[in-house]
Amino acid sequence: MPYRVLSLTILFSYLSLATGTADELPILFQEDFEQDASHWQPLDAKQWTHKKTDKGSVYSQHNKETTYKPPHRSPTNVALLKDVVAGDFDLTAKVLSTHPDYGHRDAVLVFGYQDPAHFYYVHLGKKADDHANQIFIVNNAPRTKISLTSTDGTNWDDKWHNVKIVRRVKEGTIEIYFDDMKKPVMTAKDKTFAWGQIGIGTFDDTSDWDDVVLRGVKAEKPAKP
Repeated sequence: MPYRVLSLTILFSYLSLATGTADELPILFQEDFEQDASHWQPLDAKQWTHKKTDKGSVYSQHNKETTYKPPHRSPTNVALLKDVVAGDFDLTAKVLSTHPDYGHRDAVLVFGYQDPAHFYYVHLGKKADDHANQIFIVNNAPRTKISLTSTDGTNWDDKWHNVKIVRRVKEGTIEIYFDDMKKPVMTAKDKTFAWGQIGIGTFDDTSDWDDVVLRGVKAEKPAKP
């Protein structure tokens, strides 16, 4: 093998080992909840607790009753990641639905969160309809479906599952993954919110969360006029 080709091969191998794949975004935040949940801000603190289990600690949204009243119809059982605002991002996490089974059993992930009236979220619901198992925008109005593709529903059981969001601001693309990290279960395209916080939880159920990793491009909140 020519020396130059060999050198490039070694260099590429080194970069792959050091940073993962060449197109991976840098890690902005990661959380395994083994210490605490101090990086998170629940919309209602009484709904959430840092819980130890026989397999490690998790962040548990254990109470579905809430006093939080959003300005528009949208999820109420959410904890936001503090002090991290992203533009483009890849978000992965593990989630355990802890609610008894029913047609709208769900978990949600919030992103592009700017304030209680402006954000996106994905609802991973047991059975799909126009208000379940879709991607939504809350834009100073009740949630509106923006999904271009979805499935018949999210097959919740009493096991842990892997979830992922891939967001690219310039293209406006949103991809949602559930267990299979190669094929999205939902897609959307919208450019309304180019930055925001991320959040985890449910619409009005209960859930446990672990191993959150946010890769992305750090963004700054625009200064208020």
